[in-house]
Amino acid sequence: MDFKMNTYTSSSGARTLGAALLCGLIMLGGCVEENATPIPDRAAYEPAEIEALSCVPNLDGKISSNELAETLGVPVTQSVSPAGGSPTVDLAGKVDSSDNRQWDFSARDSADQYIQVEASDLSGKWYASSFPTGQFVVQGDSAGRTENIYSRDSDGFYLLGVASTEENPPEGKTLLVYEQPIALYLFPLEKGKTWVSVGTTRNATLRGIPYAGKDTYTVTVEAVGELKLPDLTFEQTHMVRTEILLEPAVGMAVSQQQISFIFECFGEVARVISNTGETDDFFTTAQEVRKLALDERGTGASL
Repeated sequence: MDFKMNTYTSSSGARTLGAALLCGLIMLGGCVEENATPIPDRAAYEPAEIEALSCVPNLDGKISSNELAETLGVPVTQSVSPAGGSPTVDLAGKVDSSDNRQWDFSARDSADQYIQVEASDLSGKWYASSFPTGQFVVQGDSAGRTENIYSRDSDGFYLLGVASTEENPPEGKTLLVYEQPIALYLFPLEKGKTWVSVGTTRNATLRGIPYAGKDTYTVTVEAVGELKLPDLTFEQTHMVRTEILLEPAVGMAVSQQQISFIFECFGEVARVISNTGETDDFFTTAQEVRKLALDERGTGASL
């Protein structure tokens, strides 16, 4: 077909066609056809303010009191080795060419189970009156049968005692109040720092039975390095070894080690508990291993 441009012979028709073509070519540039309704001015997008974080790691090699502050009512998911198991661990880790220590806890174990742990207010607990200086509580054992009572100030993080979660559980009530708070952490936490803290309990109750004893905690900040977990990597983690000696008034003394990996603002991100009587600092078989982790069972799993 012979298309003839002289179909549009009038000058006004040519201008109209030209304007339409031009608008089609530069539409994104904002071309407005003659006599079109103008687009009203619109307000520029204003984003919501970003809520400031209460704690931001500064990776200065030290952990201060405000970098190990409790946050009440915030659940933390941890993977935990099954009760009665014998999980393997590598506490020595590796040291790279730059003299940086690395621990690799990233392996997943299909046998691992999951718990949620959170700090809660002491008020309203059945044992609250026994701890007038207590500030908050945290689940003490993986089964949730006991709770540890804590306080914190600018100088330290203290364990005040232990109580059963229920006042009269099937296994019997527990209420241990230390006459002198045990200093779990003395601030600032930094490599090489060590201390000993002793707590004595009298007229206490352990699983429904009268109890008295002395607990000695020897704490050492042994190393700082990178910790790899299944879902997170922490570049500057403090490895804190706590050797616990329990000396009851009746019965044999019992010793145990707890290795805590602590990161600024996150708190304890991994924990390794030795078998009782363990004497090797770098034991490879543990009683329990906990790690900060995503729940692998899927969304909506009941913990």
